[in-house]
Amino acid sequence: MEKQEMLTLLEQVQQGALTPEQALLQMKLQPFQDLGYAKVDHHRGLRQGAQEVIYGAGKTAEQIDGILTAMEGRDATDIIVTRMNQQAADYVAQRHPMDYDPMSRLGIVRPTGKITAPGYIAVVSGGTSDMAVCEEAARTAIAMGNKVERLYDVGVAGLHRLLSKLDVLMQARVVIAVAGMEGALASVVGGLVDCPVIAVPTSVGYGANFNGLSALLSMLNSCASGVSVVNIDNGFGAGYLASMINHMGGSDQ
Repeated sequence: MEKQEMLTLLEQVQQGALTPEQALLQMKLQPFQDLGYAKVDHHRGLRQGAQEVIYGAGKTAEQIDGILTAMEGRDATDIIVTRMNQQAADYVAQRHPMDYDPMSRLGIVRPTGKITAPGYIAVVSGGTSDMAVCEEAARTAIAMGNKVERLYDVGVAGLHRLLSKLDVLMQARVVIAVAGMEGALASVVGGLVDCPVIAVPTSVGYGANFNGLSALLSMLNSCASGVSVVNIDNGFGAGYLASMINHMGGSDQ
C-alpha cells in the first residue's frame, strides 16, 4: 500500500466512512509488488505477524537481490533468506548488509538483534551431524526476535549429557528437538519438559534410516505428549513455529 493510499484510508476512518476493522481488512488485502519473476508480499507481516521469508534454493543471486531490494524499500529488517548457496551469498553480501552462515545456508539481511519474545527457545540436537538443521532453526528463531539456547550433541546414546542440562530445558518456553537415526530424542525431551516440543527429523543415518523417514515415523509415533513434528531437515519450519509459540502471551518461566 502506497503512502497516499494509506493516508486516504486513515482519513476515511477519521471521517467515519470506514470502521477501523474495515480499514484493517483493506490493508490486509492490498496487492503484492510484482517483479516479474516474483510477487513480493509486503503485507504478510500485517496478516500473519511475520514478514515474507525468501527461499533461496532454485533462485538466482540476482533474483534474491531484487527481492531484497524491494523489501528494503519498505524498510524491512531481519529478512531471512534460507537455503542460499555460498556463491549467491557472496553476491548478495556485496549489495546488502547480511549475516550469513554457510553451515545452515541461512542469511539474515539487515539484522537488528532485537529480542521481542518473553522467554527463550532451546534447540537440542542428537548429534553433531545434525547441526546444520539445528542452526537453520536457531538462526530463524533469532531473526524473528527470540533468545535461543543451544544444546548440541546430547542424544540418547549418552543420555547423561542431556540430563546435565535439565535446568536449561525445563525453563524453556519451547524446545526444538533435532535428531536423525531413530529419532528417539524427541520422545525423551517430551517426557521431561512442560512446554511444547517441536521435533525435527533429519536425514542423518545409515541405510535403513531411509534419508530421515525412520526418524520421521518415530517422532510421529511418539508416546510423549506435547510433541509436534515438522518435515525432514526442516529447521526453518521448526524455528518459525517455535517463534510463534514464544511470542504468545505469558511471562518468563
